[in-house]
Amino acid sequence: MARLNRRAFLILFLLSCPFLFSEMCEFAFEGSPRIEEKVYYQPRNFQLLRWGVPQVNFMSETKVFTVAELAEASGGRIIGDGALHIVRLADLETAGDGDIAYVEDEKLFDKARASGASCLIVTRDFVSSQKGEISSTLIEVSKPKLGFALVAEILHPPKRREPFVHDSAAIANSADIDLTVFIGAHVSIGESTRIGAGTRIEAGVVVGDQVTIGLDCVLNPGVVLYDNVTIGDRVVLHAGVCIGADGFGYVRGDLGYHKFPQVGTVVIEDDVELGAYTCVDRAALGQTRIGRGTKLDNMVHVGHNCRIGERVVIAAQTGISGSVTIEDDCVIGGQVGFGDHIRVLSGAVIGSKAGILPGKIVRPGVWWGIPIQPLDEYKRLNAHLGFLPEMRKEIKDLRKEIGELKKKR
Repeated sequence: MARLNRRAFLILFLLSCPFLFSEMCEFAFEGSPRIEEKVYYQPRNFQLLRWGVPQVNFMSETKVFTVAELAEASGGRIIGDGALHIVRLADLETAGDGDIAYVEDEKLFDKARASGASCLIVTRDFVSSQKGEISSTLIEVSKPKLGFALVAEILHPPKRREPFVHDSAAIANSADIDLTVFIGAHVSIGESTRIGAGTRIEAGVVVGDQVTIGLDCVLNPGVVLYDNVTIGDRVVLHAGVCIGADGFGYVRGDLGYHKFPQVGTVVIEDDVELGAYTCVDRAALGQTRIGRGTKLDNMVHVGHNCRIGERVVIAAQTGISGSVTIEDDCVIGGQVGFGDHIRVLSGAVIGSKAGILPGKIVRPGVWWGIPIQPLDEYKRLNAHLGFLPEMRKEIKDLRKEIGELKKKR
């Protein structure tokens, strides 16, 4: 009886509260409550803005283009149906209808001819090697891999976030943040920091005081920017990147080590991309600088006061000691070790696992080995190393014969 009374009371209560009743009905019939716009307080010039729940595309966007449009983007010549629609990128083996692939190596020409791709990006040599009809439409370019990358930029552009600030973000009142910025969960932004339009700051990012971040940057989860560092436009920092930690500088005293002051800064120029868990130390005095368009792989360490030029590429696990200068357009392989105060001149190529002694100058050319040497010398030395066991045996036999001759005298 008591249960019936409680039910009757609940029914009467709902009937007397039409708004609450409508909300509960909407939940019951639609499966979720109506999402109201939320009001987020933004410091300084953000004012009070009404932002709804962000529309997020968790994968890169996919768009449909004709072959003609893709040929224009890659600077290629069409052979076949330019009106064909292309939806996806694919490799030669898995490509099917609506896919585009590329072939550059002559060894893969037969595989390309057998591919199910709707369109192939190819070289002139591939076109001239054709003996019969091929089912795929072709785009002829001088560098198919580059053409494929250019096509990828428009066919699968990176995802974009709508402007949004998560409830859990901690933002200093003096921070100056553009209205179009996305700020994810548990982000921390310090005093007097400036963040430019279109930048995306994912969950768990920590941005210190007086940091400057440019336009259209992407800071992936777990990035840490210490105080007083500067990030240019269109910079991509992958998960766990750390910029501005103290450099490794100590002075030996009578009773131990004293920390040398690390009061400089870090400047990352436009269009730089840093791989996951890469660390760039702040300068002791002055700047640590990474130039425009440079790309660093995962787990690269850049020491204090290093100056890395423009369009440099550095592969994973390379360690660069303090005060190293790497000029423009250099290529550095993985696991290369740099001593301090080295200068790498523009255009040099250093192979993986090379070691460079402190204070050296690396001139243009291809270098390999520990310590580094010109590639041709390294190859010759490596070839000789394979004969060492046999040479050791021969020397041992010769010593034995010489000893026996001496005994006969």
